[in-house]
Amino acid sequence: MSKQFDVIVIGGGPGGYVAAIRAAQLGFNVACIDEWKNEKGGPALGGTCTNVGCIPSKALLQSSEHFDQANHHFADHGIEVKGVRMDVAKMIARKDSVVKQNNDGIQYLFKKNKITFFHGRGSFVKAVPAGEGGTSGSTGGYEIQVAGKDTEVLTGKQIIVATGSNARALPGVPFDEVNVLSNDGALRVGAVPEKLALIGSGVIGLEMGSVWRRLGSDVVVLEGLPTFLGAVDEQIAKEAKKAFDKQGLKIELGVKVGEIKAGKKGVNVAYTNAKGEAVSLDVDKLIVSIGRVPNTIGLNPEAVGLQLDERGAIAVDGDCKTNLPGVWAVGDVVRGPMLAHKAEEEGVAVAERIAGQHGHVNFNTVPWVIYTNPEIAWVGRTEQQLKADGVKYKAGTFPFLANGRARALGDTTGMVKFLADATTDEILGVHIVGPMASELIAEAVVAMEFKASAEDIARICHAHPSLSEATKEAALAVDKRTLNF
Repeated sequence: MSKQFDVIVIGGGPGGYVAAIRAAQLGFNVACIDEWKNEKGGPALGGTCTNVGCIPSKALLQSSEHFDQANHHFADHGIEVKGVRMDVAKMIARKDSVVKQNNDGIQYLFKKNKITFFHGRGSFVKAVPAGEGGTSGSTGGYEIQVAGKDTEVLTGKQIIVATGSNARALPGVPFDEVNVLSNDGALRVGAVPEKLALIGSGVIGLEMGSVWRRLGSDVVVLEGLPTFLGAVDEQIAKEAKKAFDKQGLKIELGVKVGEIKAGKKGVNVAYTNAKGEAVSLDVDKLIVSIGRVPNTIGLNPEAVGLQLDERGAIAVDGDCKTNLPGVWAVGDVVRGPMLAHKAEEEGVAVAERIAGQHGHVNFNTVPWVIYTNPEIAWVGRTEQQLKADGVKYKAGTFPFLANGRARALGDTTGMVKFLADATTDEILGVHIVGPMASELIAEAVVAMEFKASAEDIARICHAHPSLSEATKEAALAVDKRTLNF
C-alpha cells in the first residue's frame, strides 16, 4: 500500500470525511485517518456527530416523541391505547443501529471514492523538505503518524485537520459517564432516571433533557446566565421557555453552581438560586452541557510549529489556512460555531481551494437548530443584535396557531419571525420556534444567501395546507399585511 498521498485528512467527522470525499472527487489521491471505535473495536466513521451527537440524539428524540404521543395525544385522534411502556434497552439498541447504518454508509462512500482509510490517531511528525515529498515550493509536505493497531508513517502534500471537539467538564468534576455525564454518557443511560439535572442549557443537554422528561424523569435545568438561550432571539426564546415550562421541564436561571458530589447512588449538586438562596439538589444523573473545547489531543502540533489560538483552537484565516503552507483546518477545531454542517461546508471549500477553485462558505447564513419540542431554528441576526448594531429594521411574526396544517397536526406552538432592513427590505434574520422548524429554516437560508427581500418570500406561492405558509405570512407581516391573522 502506498504511503504517499496528495491529501491526508486527520479526522473522520462531518468536516473530515466530507473533505476527503470532495478531494477524491477532484482527482486527488486521498487518505483519511480516524480513531473512533465501535463496541467491537472497529472503525466508527462520522466523529462526534454520528457516534455520540447529532444522529443518536435524534434517534432517541424520535423514540421518546412516539412514546409521548401514545401517552398524551393519541386519544385526541380517537386512538385508544392502554399500558404503554418504554423498553429503554430496545430504544438504545435502535439508536445504536441508526448510528451503525451511518458509520457503514461513510465507509461505503470511502470505498466508492477510492479513499484510503487508516484506523488510528493521526499526529504530525515533521515537515518534509522540498523535493523529498515530490512537490516543488516551500515544503514537500508533512509526515503524519498513524497510531492504531500498528504504527505507520504517511506523507502528504496537503494536510486537512478535522479533529473536532470534546465536551467541556466542570472544574474538578470529571465525567465518569455513569452519574456525571457528557453528551456521550447521556446517550447511554440504561434506565429512566427518577431525577435528572442538567448544568447549562446547551443543545445536546436540552435535547437529552427532553428525551428523559418524556419518558418520566423529573428534569431540572440549571443555567448560570440570567436569560434562557442567550444566542436565540429573545422573543423566540421566551416562547420556547413557555412551552418547556408547560411540559414540566424545570428551568432555573441565574444560578451559581457550587460543590458537586458524585457517589454510587447519584449526585448532589449544591447551588445558589437567582434569589440568593442556597439549594441542595439530589439527582440520579447529572448531564453537564456547558459547551465544548477544540480537540488537539495527540495531534502534536508543536512538531511542525502549527499555531493555536488562546482557546486552544487551530488558528486559521478566512480560507481555513493555518500558519503552515499546505496545512488547513476545519470544523470544531477552529474558530466559529461548533456545528456539523458548518464543518462540512468548510471541508468542501478547503478541498476545492486545494484544487485551485473558489471554495465558498458564507458564515452569515449558517443555520442553527435545537431539536427540542418545539424545535427552534434560526439564521442571521437576532432582534437584540440588530438593536445593538444600530440597524434600522422591520419585524414580522406569524403564529402557528393560525396555520391550517399546524392545526391539523395538533401542534400549534410557536411562530415564525422575519427581520428585514427598514430601507431595502433585505432579510437580516429569520427565527422559528414550532413544528418542523429544522426543515422550514432552509427556505430562509436560501433567501438570505441570495440577498432576498421579505417581499420576495411574500410573493412566492407556498403549498396549502403546509407549515411553510407560516413563513410566507411572516414575510407578509413585515409590512403588516398578513392574510390569516
